[in-house]
Amino acid sequence: MEPVGPTYRVKPRGNRIMNDQQPLWTPSQASIDAANMTAFIAQVNRTRGLSIAGYDALYQWSIDSKEDFWSEVWDFCGIIGDKGERILVDGDDIEKAQWFPDASLNFAENLLRRKTDDIAIHFRAEDQADYGLTYRQLYEQVASVAAWLKSNGLQPGDRVAAYLPNMPEAVVAMLAATSLGAVWTSTSPDFGVDSVVDRFGQTEPRFLFTVDGYFYNGKRHQISDKIDDICSQVGSIEQVVQVDLAGFGNRIDAVDWREIVARPADGIDFVPRNFNDPLYVLYSSGTTGKPKCITHKVGGTLIQHLKEHMLHCDLHPGERVFYFTTLGWMMWNWLVSALASKAALVLYDGSPFYPDGEVLWRYAEDIGLNFFGTSAKYIDAMKNAALNPMGKFDLSALRTIASTGSVLAPESFDYVYENIKQDLCLASVSGGTDIVSCFVISCPLRPVYRGEVQCRALGLAVDVFDDDGNSLRKQKGELVCTQTFPCQPAFFWGDEGGEKYHNAYFARFDNVWHHGDYVMLTDHDGVIIYGRSDATLNPGGVRIGTAEIYRHVEQLEEVVEGIVIGQDWQDDVRVVLFVVLQAGIELDDALSDRIRKTVRDKCTPRHVPAKVIQVSEIPRTKSGKIVELAVREVVHDRPVKNLHSLANPEALELYRDLPQLRD
Repeated sequence: MEPVGPTYRVKPRGNRIMNDQQPLWTPSQASIDAANMTAFIAQVNRTRGLSIAGYDALYQWSIDSKEDFWSEVWDFCGIIGDKGERILVDGDDIEKAQWFPDASLNFAENLLRRKTDDIAIHFRAEDQADYGLTYRQLYEQVASVAAWLKSNGLQPGDRVAAYLPNMPEAVVAMLAATSLGAVWTSTSPDFGVDSVVDRFGQTEPRFLFTVDGYFYNGKRHQISDKIDDICSQVGSIEQVVQVDLAGFGNRIDAVDWREIVARPADGIDFVPRNFNDPLYVLYSSGTTGKPKCITHKVGGTLIQHLKEHMLHCDLHPGERVFYFTTLGWMMWNWLVSALASKAALVLYDGSPFYPDGEVLWRYAEDIGLNFFGTSAKYIDAMKNAALNPMGKFDLSALRTIASTGSVLAPESFDYVYENIKQDLCLASVSGGTDIVSCFVISCPLRPVYRGEVQCRALGLAVDVFDDDGNSLRKQKGELVCTQTFPCQPAFFWGDEGGEKYHNAYFARFDNVWHHGDYVMLTDHDGVIIYGRSDATLNPGGVRIGTAEIYRHVEQLEEVVEGIVIGQDWQDDVRVVLFVVLQAGIELDDALSDRIRKTVRDKCTPRHVPAKVIQVSEIPRTKSGKIVELAVREVVHDRPVKNLHSLANPEALELYRDLPQLRD
């Protein structure tokens, strides 16, 4: 089915005082009629004898009749495997529930269902590499690598690790490992040795796929010494396979990737797995201790990603899907699953601003991207740099821009529609590594409202609670999920008694998943996110989301970005705002007063920072998220655990022993 372009409505260019009750974009009836979600509703009505009309009714049915819903998703998405008789066991106990307990399937088989000569994967590494694979070549390479792994003794349940850039070889290696029932885990080559050892040392992989080096910001980076250190400290690694990307040459003690894929294999003998068997181990950021090893299920990951890609993102066969990510972020796992929807992957590795800020948009034009995924911080950086892809590039094929990683400010919604493209769905989405997917997401049947995520995700009973567990509407509170869902983690690797798993999600509210986001449900049944609830401020006992402050402060021309914390002060908490300013600008009383006035006028007096302090850099994780909690610990002279989980741990020293914080 060919996708039909939507109509749209855009607010006047440059108008920053807007009525948020009017949508920025509304899908046309033609695009609604052509949407996969519309076809899914028709299937449900036909098979279940219902008369569902529209998203609201579909969502309510999906949580009221959750077993029927997920069974219908299996059928609609054409999952290859045996569904089994039982859909859900122990469904009233969220922690112990088992979805599709009798099902048997193979993850890789579902992603390799297409074997044509069309391009399956496009790849660029800055201006140094540009190649791809057809679906047929992808299948053949997976077969070769799987045969090699099997000949070297790989067994179902063994761990296979990658220390690779975002490149086709990573996709091939993952599919080869999972075709044999192995468990895949990965990081990106910009991770330091300690960070990698903290992760792989817990999961104990037998095989490591790596690379000679990578490209970033126009430079080649060799990682041979890091690989030596990792292998010496992770004693479980038996074999190292190296891809030659950057031209540094192959390691003597490593198996050459080219030799493996050059050996033809007679197809793939896919190993069937239980729906709830481990598939991936992903890692928490590790800023408050050793990273948690969040272990995701074979079937839970597949059915959730198919639901999101086909229904919420409306992906169609042959469409080209891009997400700016690395193998150290869950969005890589999410992106790769688009193969199960018969879409093509568009991969990029390197700096998104080399040689300039338009590199990804040239790529989008060259490939004819249909789906462009990125982070909110990237869109903010584009806005700050006054980039205008709309006026330079042919983006006629682009139907969706997705944003995640942090809160997308309302002004960034304006920027996208004014400077990138008007006739598209701006999909602000949120979920996380915990579920390797989304709690709140896009919807092809609903409008886009400024500053809001379009909807709660199908099949996930998302609610907002106050501190006492009461449900809230149009009030800020904790994002929770009150029913079981298939993509809950299987467990945390190494958490034998399940204590860490329970404490992470179920200790706050009885038999309710507590996610840790501070949010509000709106009149449109959309969602506004105000930041992580553990980073909310509490001056005078009133909770304030940090995103509320960032939204307005970062609109000031002088401000590049900020980070805000609560400092314990005189038996209360005071708001402290640190700002990075544009080059050549120094914080003076006039600018500090203007920042405070902006916050007071746009938010409330309680939001106004007691201190505004200029810094040159903001510490962040390797996936680009700012670390408010780490800054808070430094300000209070408390230790920060696992500094090597940060991309720039040295930046924390900028916040230590500041004289401005003593009065």
